[in-house]
Amino acid sequence: MCRGLESLPITCLERAKELRALFGSLLQRSDHTGQHKKSDKLRLHEVNEPLKWKESFDNLMSSQNGLCLFRAFLVSEFSEENIAFYLACKDYRTSKPSKLATKAKKIYEEFIDSDAPREVNIDHATKELTKENMKWPKQSCFDQAQDRIYTLMEKDCYPRFLRSSVYLELTRKTKTG
Repeated sequence: MCRGLESLPITCLERAKELRALFGSLLQRSDHTGQHKKSDKLRLHEVNEPLKWKESFDNLMSSQNGLCLFRAFLVSEFSEENIAFYLACKDYRTSKPSKLATKAKKIYEEFIDSDAPREVNIDHATKELTKENMKWPKQSCFDQAQDRIYTLMEKDCYPRFLRSSVYLELTRKTKTG
């Protein structure tokens, strides 16, 4: 297994494997009667899901399955810190006001600080603004940094994901199925 994949939560890896198996088995299975049960229709919707991911980065990010597969892809590319930061910020915005300072400090130390173990690639101005926002943490203190990372993933990582062998295999099976 790729060294980077070891840091991915086991549930995400298991889900990625399940998705691959599900998409493969659903595409191979044919129903000659033309009648579909409700559960089959839901599964057929899931089969077509990878095709929607190509339409936009938002579609990929709003899909639980897509997000899991994209995260596994980023781990394999050694850039998982981007999605981890994005998701940490998303979670941070829903935090109770009493927890904001503690969570903000943790996110800053893990992703923004110059000595951060998983430092994300943001420009100096955004880093300084985020540092200034840390003085009075509120739900929006990471918004600009999160937007920069989202744009980075959309412009850089997302196109590579769409060209990856895992994604191409899923879409090929979907189209031929």
